[in-house]
This record gives sequence, C-alpha cells and structure tokens, in this order.
Amino acid sequence: MTSKELLFRSEDIQILFHEGSSFEKFSKSEMIESRSSFNLLFFLGSDINLTAQDCRTTFSFNKNQYILHYSHNNSVAELWTDNHQPLKYLRIEIAYTYIFNLINPGLNKESEEILENMTRNNYIFLYKQTPPNMTVEMHMILKELITYSKKGMLQKLFIEAKIIKLLMLIFEQFSEKNTFTETPKIPAMIKKFIDENFHRNIKVEEIGNSIGINQNKIRKEFKAQYHITVSDYIAELRMLKAKKLIINKEIMIKEIAIECGYEYVQNFTRAFKKKFGVSPEKLRNE
Repeated sequence: MTSKELLFRSEDIQILFHEGSSFEKFSKSEMIESRSSFNLLFFLGSDINLTAQDCRTTFSFNKNQYILHYSHNNSVAELWTDNHQPLKYLRIEIAYTYIFNLINPGLNKESEEILENMTRNNYIFLYKQTPPNMTVEMHMILKELITYSKKGMLQKLFIEAKIIKLLMLIFEQFSEKNTFTETPKIPAMIKKFIDENFHRNIKVEEIGNSIGINQNKIRKEFKAQYHITVSDYIAELRMLKAKKLIINKEIMIKEIAIECGYEYVQNFTRAFKKKFGVSPEKLRNE
C-alpha cells in the first residue's frame, strides 16, 4: 500500500511525504511542480528514478541525496523504482515570492547572488556532477517535519523555521564544495563517509575499503584535521541524533538505538549514559 501524506500546506509552502510499500514490485508517483516555485526533494529510499517530462530525461538518485530545483513553468515529473525497494521521499515546494522576500536580493550583493544561483538551478548537480548528499542535520530536520503533530500558527512557525535552516545548510554545503580544495582531500572523504553512514554499524575497515585507504592512515589524517578520533566522531553523531529522538515518546528506545547504529540496546544505553550522565529512559521521563 502506498502512502502520500500532505504534511503541511499554506499559501507559500507545501510539504508532501511519500512512502511506498516494500511489498510492491513497482512503485511510482507523479509530481506536479507549480509555476515559479522552488522544489526541495529529499530521496529517502534507494535507487529512485525521476523522469522529467519537460526535458524528457531520466535521472537516478541514491538514498539520502537531494536536489533543489526551480521551476519556471508548471511541469510534471514521475518518480519511480522497480527494484523491490519502496519509493520514499519528502518534497517541499516553496513559492518564488516567499524565497524572494526571505532572501531580499536588494539588501546586498550576497543575497542577490544566492537568489540568482537558486533560479539558475546552480544548487542542483543534474547535468555536471552527482546530486549532493544529505547531512546529519538535514536528516534530523526531516524527521522533525515528518513527526511534528501540532497545528495552526505553531505549526506554521515551526515549518518556516525548519525550511530556513535547511536552506542555510544547503548554502553552507555548496559553499564548502566551492572551496573544497582548501580542505585536505582524505580527511574530507572520511568525514563525508561517516556523515552519511554513522547510523549503521560502520568500522574503520569499511571506511578504508570504501575510499581505498589503509586504516592507520585514516585514523591519523582524520585526527590531525578534525582533532577527534574516528570512533569518537561517530559516537558524537550518534549521541547527537539520539538526544534529538529521545524526546519523542512515540519512538521506542530500541528503535532509537537501531536508528543510531547500535545493534544492541544495552550498548546504546551504556553509551548514552556515559555521554549525558543519565539513562535514555530517565531523560525521557524528566
């Protein structure tokens, strides 16, 4: 069974969450982009294809990638997967006028350049490079958007604050890409792999196999650049995510442990208590 849920709609913003069933052999969804709108698409499932009817081209996306696309005119696109994986994505459509007023291009040169880059689709790597990957903070924001339950003015303020944060993270990420040569390549590759995979039970051996570097060099260069060990950095990311999730009493402690890369809940509880000085259960009930 396929579920497409409208999470939020206002005059300027619309948020849709689509989650297909893992029992479907073929999952498909149609997406209509409004005229003069920005569309943020976060791909939460594996091997998702997007067929853009305006240019009659099909693009493929990996899990945890995203795109920010400006649509000049009304257009239709199809998203689909045929590999027995559920079609899962979150889409945020934002009116041009909202972004224009938010960025205020008349304020300074930097604001003008940001809006120009957005309307020229310079924040989308469809034609030249692979699409950007979601960061840990982006994952957390999406989780909050999907699970937020309040309605009315509070919801509107919450949604707008999260969208502004997402845009800031995107601008920062692309700014880092433009100055990538300033950061040593190997530590940046290691950090990127960890940021995208910390929720799994990853080890230094896997990182080394993925980027073709021996374990000793990984440990040495990462610590030299970021002044923290690989294992401590992974633990920090997991605990940061755990603390965000623990306030949601609808999520079981065991589920949070798995979501944060812990196979056994006992190990998660031990790490959590060591980090925050209190057990997950006690913090949740305070």
